[in-house]
Amino acid sequence: MMQHQRLKQQAMMQNPHPALLSAPQIEPILSGNLPPGFDSSTCCSVYVGNIQPQVTEPLLLEVFSNAGSIEGFKLIRKEKSSYGFVDYFDHRSADLAIVTLNGRHLFGQPIKINWAYARSQREDTSGHFNVFVGDLSPEVTDAMLYACFSVCHNCSDARVMWDQKTGRSRGFGFVSFRSQQDAQNAINDLNGKWLGSRQIRCNWATKEDDQENNDDAPENNLQYTTVYVGNLSPENVVLRCSKSP
Repeated sequence: MMQHQRLKQQAMMQNPHPALLSAPQIEPILSGNLPPGFDSSTCCSVYVGNIQPQVTEPLLLEVFSNAGSIEGFKLIRKEKSSYGFVDYFDHRSADLAIVTLNGRHLFGQPIKINWAYARSQREDTSGHFNVFVGDLSPEVTDAMLYACFSVCHNCSDARVMWDQKTGRSRGFGFVSFRSQQDAQNAINDLNGKWLGSRQIRCNWATKEDDQENNDDAPENNLQYTTVYVGNLSPENVVLRCSKSP
């Protein structure tokens, strides 16, 4: 039975769901948008963002079951683009889903997939000092940006801005520091530094820039209070909270 299931999954991977072929594919890009120090080696759950509103729960289940057996899943609908969580029985299946499905078009819209983590695992940077980083090359991810700036003291977070329609980098990002002086030192030391195939441009983030940084993804926006809880017993229920006014 297990062998039959593996053969079925391999066949589905070779012949993906038609919805994935509705638009030209893009090369999968791992966003690396994870809390510093996050250990994904035992994680079995993935976050799925930028889901086209036409996508249904059965379709989401069918597409992601290509990577392995699913223990549970949840689709949270929003007006422009939905998001969800997929719980696998093992880490290998979750890893395969990220590698093979991230950046793929689902009904013409590229989905973003990453490891799922609790909000408490990411530091609140709302009171931190933000540095604007421009001229980023397309291959730079959040993880690469953080690695570059973490050589400076008190670096708390790094994010590359992504285009929801194309799934590509918009060529700029933001890095947060706990200390204003450390942020200034980073600007002085790293402005003009080579990262990937380009020299980056660093400056203080303006109020307009901060609005760009406050994107609508659930893991970035404190107004959204939907919480996903995995590994619940059958008698338990999932509670959904609405957006704060």
